[in-house]
Amino acid sequence: MNATTIRVLYIDDEENNLHAFKASFRRQYEIYTALSADEGLKILENVAVQVIIADQKMPNITGVEFFKSIKSTFPDPTRILLTGYTDIEALADAINHGDIYRYITKPWNDLELHNSIKNAYDAYKSKIDLRNKVAELEKTNDELNRFIYSISHELRAPLVSTMGIVNLVKMEGLFNSSGEYWGLIETCSNRLDYYIQKTLQYYKNNKTISEHTEIDFRKLVADLIELYAYTDKDTKFQVSIIQDEQFYGDAFRIEVILGNLISNAIKYQKETEPNKIVNISVEVQPTQVHIAINDNGMGILNEHLEKIFLQFFKSKINHGSGLGLFIVKEALNKINGKITVSSNAIEGTTFKITIPNVK
Repeated sequence: MNATTIRVLYIDDEENNLHAFKASFRRQYEIYTALSADEGLKILENVAVQVIIADQKMPNITGVEFFKSIKSTFPDPTRILLTGYTDIEALADAINHGDIYRYITKPWNDLELHNSIKNAYDAYKSKIDLRNKVAELEKTNDELNRFIYSISHELRAPLVSTMGIVNLVKMEGLFNSSGEYWGLIETCSNRLDYYIQKTLQYYKNNKTISEHTEIDFRKLVADLIELYAYTDKDTKFQVSIIQDEQFYGDAFRIEVILGNLISNAIKYQKETEPNKIVNISVEVQPTQVHIAINDNGMGILNEHLEKIFLQFFKSKINHGSGLGLFIVKEALNKINGKITVSSNAIEGTTFKITIPNVK
């Protein structure tokens, strides 16, 4: 018997039917027979059956009921129901719940049953092949993510050193001693650091398990403003935080969300705007926190509003990685948060966020 022989279990309380089935198909398939559902269950526990055929009309339990009973414990074998009478309601119920692949009336036609078994096995094999491919894809994706994280992490170490050298040059008053070269090095280093940080955020958001800790939004927002404000000293911040309630949430992801939005609010200001402003309001409630971040920057085109949260989406005025807002949306999905955006070229952009309080 070769390795591709199909293993078939046939359950029927009429012994003559079992003998007839075995006589008809024993040369084509590896046949297992059982006189009851209990006997069939014992065979399933010991043999990797690929196709199960069961008679509908059996004592104690019907074929449909048997298939339902093994749906969670033995989900892989493809099921075929044999019925010697018309029971449309039972058949419809079984098919709708995915318990049977098809049904055949008794007495069966050998050719029809043979074709049904072959098709059932093909369905079984397709299911297993798909599962294996998904598992392989997940493994490959995980390995790729780990590789990207490792490379990004290793790249950042020498990059930080380069940025440190640029700062030393500034401190010694030599920044303008070589024309634009030091400025170009600083610009390129900052841009590369931005891309690396976004890559690391993306990886950590996918891998980090949520940990709920108490969050002080006054301190968090102040720290983030201090972290990102250096990129444009002309931008002014107006902050309103109302937090009379304790708030518990995923500190890492909330910091990533607010950090990206505050960074963008600074980055996409109009260069000609004499009064650059970013408004940040936070209102903590017993069940959730409402956050709004508004800027008077260059705005987002209407046709781009539905695309800005897509991975790697860039508009003509967006010189970022195309990851920032995608990471924001992914991080919010992880913590059951919601975000809306409104924008135009005159008034700027407003992001509104709602995050559950999990205290």
